[in-house]
Amino acid sequence: MSFFNDLVDKVGNAIGVDLHAKLAEQLQSLLQPDTIQQLVAKADEAGLGDKVRSWIGKGDNVPVTAEEVQQIVGNQEVQQLAQKTGLPIDTLLTALAHFLPAAVDKKTPEGEA
Repeated sequence: MSFFNDLVDKVGNAIGVDLHAKLAEQLQSLLQPDTIQQLVAKADEAGLGDKVRSWIGKGDNVPVTAEEVQQIVGNQEVQQLAQKTGLPIDTLLTALAHFLPAAVDKKTPEGEA
């Protein structure tokens, strides 16, 4: 288990919440074919389209920062995810920066959205 996953588990245990399950649930609802296309469009608008396309493509996933995730996902969606997960926005964005590239990659196994 990576340091980050271990840290998320420890924080989750401390506050009595399974953060991995909540994040996975929210990501699964977020990552439908139409929302992946919207993610690409928003990433293009933010000048980050190549990063998101790397997650969809068959090569390596280019990492993203928490700030870039906020630009890609959008403030309103970040607020809604924070409410649904109960996580502070900074924690949510850091977690999304860690988990989102792999989640998109897994949802697009053929290299297409």
